[in-house]
Amino acid sequence: MFFLALSTLRARKGAFAGAFVALMCAAALVTACGALLETGLRGRIPTERYAGTPLLVTADQELHRVERKGDKTKDKAKALTERAWLDAGTADRLTALPGVRAVVPELTFPAEVLAPAGRAAGGSSWGHAWESAVLTPFGLDAGRAPAADDEIVLDAAAARSAGAGVGGTVTVQSGAAPAAYRVVGVVSPAGGRPARQSALFFTAGEARRLAGRPGQVAAVGLLTEPGADLAAVRARAVAALAGTTAEVRSGDALGPAEFLAAGKARVKLVSMGAAMGGTSLLVALLVVTGTFSLSVQQRVRELALLRAIGATPRQLRRTVGREALVVGLLAGLPGAVAGLALAGWLHRRFLAIGALPDTLHLLLSPFPPVAAVLATLLAGWGAARVSARRPARVHPTEGLAEAAAPRARPGAGRLVAGVLAAVGYVVLVLVLSGLHTDAGATPVTFLSVVLAAVATALLGPSAVRFATTVLGRVVQALSPSAGFLAAQNARASAQRLAAVVTPLSLAVAMASTILFTQTTASHAAGEQVRAGTTAPYVLAAAGPGVPGAAAEAVRGVPGVVAVTEVVRSTVYAGPDRFPAQGVTPRGLGRTMDPEVTAGSLDAMGEDTVALSRLAADTRRATVGGTLPVTLGDGVTVPLRVVAVYERGLGFGDLLLPLGVLAAHVDNPLASSVLVAGTATREELAAAARPFPAVRILGRAELDAVRSAQAGSQAQVNYVAMGLIIAFTGIAVVNTLVMATAARRREFALLRLIGTTGRQVRAMLRWETLMVVLLSVGLGSAVAYATLAAYSTGMTGAARPYAPPLTYLGVVAAAAALAFVATALPARLALRADAAGAIGARE
Repeated sequence: MFFLALSTLRARKGAFAGAFVALMCAAALVTACGALLETGLRGRIPTERYAGTPLLVTADQELHRVERKGDKTKDKAKALTERAWLDAGTADRLTALPGVRAVVPELTFPAEVLAPAGRAAGGSSWGHAWESAVLTPFGLDAGRAPAADDEIVLDAAAARSAGAGVGGTVTVQSGAAPAAYRVVGVVSPAGGRPARQSALFFTAGEARRLAGRPGQVAAVGLLTEPGADLAAVRARAVAALAGTTAEVRSGDALGPAEFLAAGKARVKLVSMGAAMGGTSLLVALLVVTGTFSLSVQQRVRELALLRAIGATPRQLRRTVGREALVVGLLAGLPGAVAGLALAGWLHRRFLAIGALPDTLHLLLSPFPPVAAVLATLLAGWGAARVSARRPARVHPTEGLAEAAAPRARPGAGRLVAGVLAAVGYVVLVLVLSGLHTDAGATPVTFLSVVLAAVATALLGPSAVRFATTVLGRVVQALSPSAGFLAAQNARASAQRLAAVVTPLSLAVAMASTILFTQTTASHAAGEQVRAGTTAPYVLAAAGPGVPGAAAEAVRGVPGVVAVTEVVRSTVYAGPDRFPAQGVTPRGLGRTMDPEVTAGSLDAMGEDTVALSRLAADTRRATVGGTLPVTLGDGVTVPLRVVAVYERGLGFGDLLLPLGVLAAHVDNPLASSVLVAGTATREELAAAARPFPAVRILGRAELDAVRSAQAGSQAQVNYVAMGLIIAFTGIAVVNTLVMATAARRREFALLRLIGTTGRQVRAMLRWETLMVVLLSVGLGSAVAYATLAAYSTGMTGAARPYAPPLTYLGVVAAAAALAFVATALPARLALRADAAGAIGARE
């Protein structure tokens, strides 16, 4: 049987080329998604700051919750959104441990050197106390250690970026107001300069003031005695900290403690890789099945002849299956190798748009390629077996008859499966309309589109037959000769057209859904912010944020009636995670209107919270009740609910007092400050002049900044899911080329009865136009229904937002693919001698 399969492949290279391309692209896509998923699960985060620290003690950076189901309990852990800090007394527990040479408390807080224009002089930088320089270790290149609170030591990279040396002065923006420091030293680490961060060192007292965490430390480093048994020292440290939430880290566990953003990115990459991989696999299965189905359709006569000379149905299915295994193996290996390169490109793109920190290294191992090859083999084998099921089962005479004149109606089993898929799509759309978070809605959105494509593939012949009957009359009226041929061909070959319509409609639906879920959510959020921001001016900063001193300076300007500082974070209420904003309670109603439906923002105080309707419904909270909120660093505070509002997309799901939220975030500076009153822009600018990083923005400028930020965030999904669009585009071209190239005998017959090559090409153009119109119509209908459900769940109204030019671009791209992929193989087929093509093997 394998000999027969290989012989068939050699004899029909063109027929299997399409299957080869589909399987190779599928293997590449699955490999790339698998590599991202594995990076999220096992990706290495190397340490820099703690390179000279054998053991590091940190607070538990996860939020734990016990979930009970019946008699069973399960501990569920979720990553905290901010750094959890340790009690400063933790160091005292470890001082007398045998084998420990020194116990070094560590403070880590945002601190950036500002250039004269007010912008950060370099990249990411952090402030520390000088006593913790030994954890890297840093050594002095010039100067001395800081002795006074107005002195600072810069690492060599920060000194170069700032253009400052020993004796110079720099302005540093930290969690407090910007301040000038005299540079007294320049340092470099023993193992080479940190590639991803700069270090600024202050005296211990000044570092504690700037960190703003009295009685707490970010970590405690343990330096061991020479020759000490590290495992034994670690065990003693764990025993000494029993009963606390502190963790003792060593080796590869140091990197995630140093680069918290990379640790959070791993979680994000797992969900992103799983969503991409799952959607890619489903699309790949659909595309590969369609490709093999078209390939088998073109071989119905051959399979019927094999049945006629004695081959059993089982032998035919096994032969076709083995052909698919051979093609899958030949395509899977180069596809998997290409997938590794594709994973590297994806990782670089995510780094470039800021979706991933460069501290999370891409992990490439043999597992994703092996899994992709196995998945490719299984997908090809399964698709071939399913496609060959009917040709292998029917009587040889019936099979030869079908080869000459395809069946007018699909089988009952196919119709039932198609109806079930259509019903499943409707169910998913209804479920989608009830999902209110992007994390829950996104997977269901793409699964809905794939299921709609499955229904289209199964019910396609019936839908195509009906549509071409209607479109055929229009085409014949527009072009009596070529249009007549196109209409008759379309009606007679509904199954072939359905195989083309499925990937093209999937491409339109998938592209539209990916593009317009982003525009729908961002447009709704932007509308809510524009409608709800009543302050005429906003303070923004190019550095870490707007210092509180700048807000205080603006408050003193005559005519200013309210100043609202806004700090953003993410918090937990029970098991649910919500975006939150910390705001200045006083005068809040004068600067923003989140559309309160219950309670009042005037009741906001230091122990209160206002909730969006989504958060209130999710947690079953009402005005006057108490809601325990777990802040970003893991501290839980009970807050009284004073208001419920509608504009949660624009203002976050929780509005908390500024003092409550800012004390539990890594960066306590305001991301923006809303200013209401009659003061002019010039007056506000004069008050903010001592703060060079602060800018005064009007409403129009603020909208432009927010639009740019929304576009940057949307790029993540565009890059992630754009590969699937590209794959479906390749599938469209692949299917059209296969379908057109297989019609050589048909074109030859038309030419022998007097039809010119120009008339054949005109016929194909009209056919392709019908295919494009049907595919765009089906794809657009699926996308609109899915997006309307998504919009209902996310915004409360079935109003998806699709920029007209973007939608026209999707339609134009689909049409261009269809016409080019039909015209080129048709021209090649028409160059052949007509009489020779009649006798050639199909």
